[in-house]
Amino acid sequence: MSDIIKHECGVALIRLLKPISYYKTKYGSARYGLHKMYQLMEKMINRGQDGAGIATIKLDAAPGTNYLDRLRSIAPKAPQDIFSQVNELFVQAQRKNPELYKSADWQKENIPFCGELVLGHLRYGTFGKNSIHSCHPFRRENNWMARNLVVAGNFNLTNVDELLEHLVELGQHPTERADTVTVMEKIGHFLDKENDRLFRHFKEQGLTNEVISKKIQENIDITSILKESSKRWDGGYVMAGMIGHGDAFVLRDPNGIRPA
Repeated sequence: MSDIIKHECGVALIRLLKPISYYKTKYGSARYGLHKMYQLMEKMINRGQDGAGIATIKLDAAPGTNYLDRLRSIAPKAPQDIFSQVNELFVQAQRKNPELYKSADWQKENIPFCGELVLGHLRYGTFGKNSIHSCHPFRRENNWMARNLVVAGNFNLTNVDELLEHLVELGQHPTERADTVTVMEKIGHFLDKENDRLFRHFKEQGLTNEVISKKIQENIDITSILKESSKRWDGGYVMAGMIGHGDAFVLRDPNGIRPA
């Protein structure tokens, strides 16, 4: 049986199913996804008031351009603080390029956070200091799109020491003894393994590295990654994540302990 929802971290994930230009034409704004995320986070404000964060991913971004943006805040009204900063980016872009700004495609290419995939989090602190560093989403960076990982969640794992030891056994050197770090690195480890497996598979077929990168994005097995990552997790959790090329997931503990 699930916990009663009191003060638990809130998580929201939005994936736009059409190009941003569609929402610009129909609703008059390329920020449709951001507007919806703000509404969701405001409705969940009772789930956590110690901080907030959002991350966005732009699909099909050209090489040499940024496609993953993240912003976190511990201001008294963190969601409002975050979205006021994001909105200011659009205001400045419109002021500097009024004609170009009319194009949704131009906005996507030139303005941060104008993406099709949006992840939001409201923090209710139970462990750690109330600092930006403690706010979700957390990010694991890599130059390969399919190795970039962003995770936000509501969880409390009871076997953090065991998970930390397992990461050390895998050859890693965790910098913190926290469930957020162990979860991120555990998923990241198996994400790397899946990338390596697919790279070898397609390399044997004689494909170029550039083509292989696309093939990995098309064939990566997210379900397998999450099953392997969560085998040793003990406790309650609900989390959402995004991978750089645009895949996303939502994961909950098998017993439904943590409220979704």
